[in-house]
Amino acid sequence: MHSGIPVPDPLAFLAGAWSTRRRLLDRRSGTTGTFTGITTFTPDDGGLRWDEEGTVHWASFQGPASRSYRIGAEGSGLTVTFPDGRVLCRLDLRSGTARDEHDCSPDTYRVDFTVTAGDAIDYSWDVTGPAKDHLLTTVLTRI
Repeated sequence: MHSGIPVPDPLAFLAGAWSTRRRLLDRRSGTTGTFTGITTFTPDDGGLRWDEEGTVHWASFQGPASRSYRIGAEGSGLTVTFPDGRVLCRLDLRSGTARDEHDCSPDTYRVDFTVTAGDAIDYSWDVTGPAKDHLLTTVLTRI
């Protein structure tokens, strides 16, 4: 994990619109793809709503894609949850970097999150297990 820019107030830092570029890799098949779009972090009930909308280009699909999460403050960190309340990951950005892992049976999801500048974030999901072997790398740049 690279060194990051410390973020004392992550909710305020994230709030706003970000350009999103993601590279998709299925390591088993060697298939690659991309996602490009906009990510918005909108204040919502003491936290943030994380919405992502754009276009995915994948081997068997090209078209619109979207997803949403909720970010809540938890002590000095953040908890990112799916719309149904399940925890996706926990991030503490005080140092500018965060790492978390969760099992989503039968696979394991590892996230590395780095604030690389006052207007840029890099994060990756490394998904391994019997069902998936994917690496998703994302660059967010403040608009």
